[in-house]
Amino acid sequence: MKDPYLFQHRNILSIEQLSKSDIFHILDTALSFKEISNRPVKKVPTLKGKTIINFFFEPSTRTRLSFEIAAKRMSADTFNIAASTSSAQKGETLIDTARNLEAMNPDIIIIRHGSSGAPGLLSRHIKAGIINAGDGTHEHPSQALLDMMTVRDHKKEIKGLTVAIIGDIAHSRVAHSNILGFTKMGADVRVAGPATFIPPHVDALGATVCASVKEAVTGADVVMALRIQKERQDDPLIPSLREYAQFYGINKSLLQHAKPDVLIMHPGPINRGVEMNPDVADGERSVILEQVTNGVAVRMALLYLVMGTQGVSS
Repeated sequence: MKDPYLFQHRNILSIEQLSKSDIFHILDTALSFKEISNRPVKKVPTLKGKTIINFFFEPSTRTRLSFEIAAKRMSADTFNIAASTSSAQKGETLIDTARNLEAMNPDIIIIRHGSSGAPGLLSRHIKAGIINAGDGTHEHPSQALLDMMTVRDHKKEIKGLTVAIIGDIAHSRVAHSNILGFTKMGADVRVAGPATFIPPHVDALGATVCASVKEAVTGADVVMALRIQKERQDDPLIPSLREYAQFYGINKSLLQHAKPDVLIMHPGPINRGVEMNPDVADGERSVILEQVTNGVAVRMALLYLVMGTQGVSS
């Protein structure tokens, strides 16, 4: 595949680092790869002979598996390492572990870590390309990219859309990346949730904080619900899940205030009956499973583009 656009990022650490042109290019590249997953033989030799390591310090189903599928569909050799089975359990530092992995000459290391900034730290100490698969409450760039791809598939253009993000904004790296990504592409992003879930200065990222969920979804083209990140909270920040579902859960009655062709999204995993009712998650406006499908295509694009920048500083 001839690539006329000069993509210069050998590490994908954040949406913040990407320009609008970069995002367009990633999404266009992903679209060109998407049809591979529909072929009888879902494999191309694009990355044959390349080595990719999935290094996950936190649990993951969709992200880890889709990165692995993406790499294998391009014929790369893939290896999965979990923190529970790595030398980190013996006291080895993250940098030492990564340097030992690099000594085996991988081309790309995909990392998910509970500490914000961990992928950026590695990118400054090792030569292999680093892709951030989620770091603490900081960012989850590939999730935002697949979300933007899904919206563009349906709406053709992101500019001018109203995107409502509901839930645990404060602890969600998905929210952070999506606010940056959608606003960068020209959308109006609104956020709503309990006051304890709204971080200070979120408006500095480009989002409008709404006083209620109804205000956020009124006239919205896209409604995205987020899971409550219990694992990132020292103490409960809401009275109960039942109360949360009553006041902040996405249901059909609430969606009557959105656009008739509103898209319903969720990065997963869904807590049905809490942040979203089952009839909404499985309804005709839901594109949640399309998000998963597009995740493979986006991650194929990222691997392809990062591999093409070996030797270029990010």
